[in-house]
Amino acid sequence: MAAVDIRGRDFVRLSDFTAEEIDTILNLAFEMKREQRTWSIKGKTLILLFFNSSLRTRTSFEIGAAQLSLQPVVLNVGQDTWNLEWREGVVMDGDSPEHIKDAAKVLSRYGDLIGVRSFPRLKNYEEDRQDPILASFQKYASAPLINLESAVEHPCQGLADLMTLRELFNQNTRRKKVVLTWAPHIKPLPLAVPHSFALAAALGGCDLTIAHPEKFDLEPEVVQQATKIAQANGGSVKVTHNQDEALRGAEVVYAKSWLSRAFYGRTDEELAYRKTLPSWTVNEAKMARTSRAKFMHCLPIRRNVVATDGVLDGDDCVIYQQAENRLHAQKALLVKMLGES
Repeated sequence: MAAVDIRGRDFVRLSDFTAEEIDTILNLAFEMKREQRTWSIKGKTLILLFFNSSLRTRTSFEIGAAQLSLQPVVLNVGQDTWNLEWREGVVMDGDSPEHIKDAAKVLSRYGDLIGVRSFPRLKNYEEDRQDPILASFQKYASAPLINLESAVEHPCQGLADLMTLRELFNQNTRRKKVVLTWAPHIKPLPLAVPHSFALAAALGGCDLTIAHPEKFDLEPEVVQQATKIAQANGGSVKVTHNQDEALRGAEVVYAKSWLSRAFYGRTDEELAYRKTLPSWTVNEAKMARTSRAKFMHCLPIRRNVVATDGVLDGDDCVIYQQAENRLHAQKALLVKMLGES
């Protein structure tokens, strides 16, 4: 197989990469996890900007960078730096004294790679789906960019999720029955993680079923992309509103809550609608309908809301394995983006 070279490219959406390119990253991640040898990209700098809070993303990138002898610089926007303006042509007489246009150009001269984490504002869907902050960095930064989670995708989580699926199925994920099920939560959550998991399962050639109540559809464009990618890799994608039907015979259950685009920006209305739904919490009885499925979730998880303690503390829960794989997958990504071809 010819070497796959992703140096100089942005890692913003999983759908921008072929299955072969993703496999190349993950093959290296498995080598790293087995500690077959050490890697070093000493002399390079990784700048991580967080517009929103983080636990796994921040720690896994900082620790991974240190293990690679890569210098991480972590900045919390609004605390460690100025608030940054992203709107074009705006008169900057408000709270933001610096524009991303200027910050991105400066940081590109300091760092070899820039990571940006920016959640949606959850007020205007059409604005949020454009990922304005991430798009501004893409437009003005000359250094390669990593999406640390945005309104539309969380590709680093998706990368680790696919690595976990490959581990669960001894590297052969094709035609495995995987379910992505909506779950309840105390508030509306972004679409990024379910979008990226759908794409990850599609890249693995899984037979993916997306189960959610009516009015909780994922972004149609992402579902179409996932369907096309799955078919190209020997798998399939289908959508159902029947959770029980979806879980029957499943080999993996990935639970995640996400918001309703039908109520976007109208939290009270969405929460009132949720109260009319039957329970979508994943419990032991529901998991008993599966084919001894492994349970996945990206964390953090609200216990006994998204899933019960019995599921989360059971032998078939792999959420910590999944979280650990963030470290290995991202280390491999950093090496491929900055070092090895």
